[in-house]
Amino acid sequence: MDFQDKNNIFYKMIYGDEAYFKVYENDDFLVILDIFPFNLGHCLILPKIPAVDIFDLSLESAKKIYPLAQKIAKAVSYVTGCDGIRIMQNTKKEAGQVVFYFHLHVIPYFEGDMDENRTAKSFTKDDFASMSAKLSGLLMPTYVS
Repeated sequence: MDFQDKNNIFYKMIYGDEAYFKVYENDDFLVILDIFPFNLGHCLILPKIPAVDIFDLSLESAKKIYPLAQKIAKAVSYVTGCDGIRIMQNTKKEAGQVVFYFHLHVIPYFEGDMDENRTAKSFTKDDFASMSAKLSGLLMPTYVS
């Protein structure tokens, strides 16, 4: 499928028209912090080959995304000290997809997060910047060996 929605927020992030907190990037994916996170450290993995959902995702991207998700999950776990990680992807509005550009969530969970009475948390721009720096420091080497 030819991706048509050039105004999509994630499309704009990948092609430089929208601000974000970068965690990791390679030739195939951009990994950013979710700005409406379940917990700080909640990352989104975005393929650079645009796709609306799992049905539209290229086989090339599909083969590479879970090895990357594992790498991101390990970094998120280390930096946040979380008790668990949820890897999640919603396809179609009826399943909770809100932004119609494929994205895989890597979400840190702490004891008590599954409690129905959990209250929403809010974070500052400085919180996001600090988390982004910590994660990218682990994931993106500053030199080539």
